[in-house]
Amino acid sequence: MCDPAGVGILARVTALEAVAVHLPPHAVPIEAVGERIGLTPRQLRLFRRFHGLDQLRLDPAGTLPDLLDAALDNLPELRGRERDIRFVIHARSMPVAVPHPLNPLHDLLDARGLAHANAFTVTHHACAVGLLAIDLAGRLLADEPDQAALALVLTGEKTFTRDAQVVPEAGIFAEGAAACLVSADGERHRMLSFVVRQRPEFDGRLAEDPDLLARYQREYPNVMVEAIEAALDQAGLDLSDLVAILPHNVNQASWRMIARRIGYPVEKVVLDNVRPVGHSFASDSLINLHTATTRGLIRRGDHYLIAAAGVGATFSAMAMRY
Repeated sequence: MCDPAGVGILARVTALEAVAVHLPPHAVPIEAVGERIGLTPRQLRLFRRFHGLDQLRLDPAGTLPDLLDAALDNLPELRGRERDIRFVIHARSMPVAVPHPLNPLHDLLDARGLAHANAFTVTHHACAVGLLAIDLAGRLLADEPDQAALALVLTGEKTFTRDAQVVPEAGIFAEGAAACLVSADGERHRMLSFVVRQRPEFDGRLAEDPDLLARYQREYPNVMVEAIEAALDQAGLDLSDLVAILPHNVNQASWRMIARRIGYPVEKVVLDNVRPVGHSFASDSLINLHTATTRGLIRRGDHYLIAAAGVGATFSAMAMRY
């Protein structure tokens, strides 16, 4: 693009400056959670043998602020830059996290020296809401005149009800948390495209409506593939350009099926955290990104894609360049 004088200027591109995660040290087998919330032996066998689930990271004694605070403890890049934070976004899958009038997000920010930032929660994209928060952070920062301005995206939720513990026939939730710094322009983890496909006809209580659940399960891979292909097309990439796909950790079976359908090597789908960690709401994308970078699965200059789905139903994909 050019300015009115004809001098070329570069468009600002949303980028992730740093990513940190917190995984509670307490790991429990899925059977322990399943028995507590009333899952049948058949359902637990399905989760373990077919979906590839094993353990869940949980913090039984911890609160929601404890989870988010622990993620911030692991983000040293924030220290000394607190005044650069213009926005704090809590990306939350569940519409309600604590009883009214409690506001743990603002209490946490007060304690962290971030009370000056504009802080709010985004939801209604369910477990795909983390990608929405990253995109929204970049859009807000694009209007900031200060090039040093940053946004802080937080993810992490408690499994405080049965609905917050299980996705019928698909997965069981865990309590991992993550934090990332977002800039309007950066050299690493640059967002090339972001695509959302929403299917509101699948909104409802899947656990109580077998017909709705069956239709959702049939359409799930089709719409996820549509979002992935649209994100690649928008970014001008092919599947062969990707060194990795970072999925949400709902289960292994659905992602193996999607990989086969699009002809992508399943070993390049980062499923490392499904068995030992579990599905941590909107945190999965950042947890898997942290895993991929720390283990050298993606390197500078590589292209990768983050994909997530949320009941309700939202399917999102984001193409990135490291």
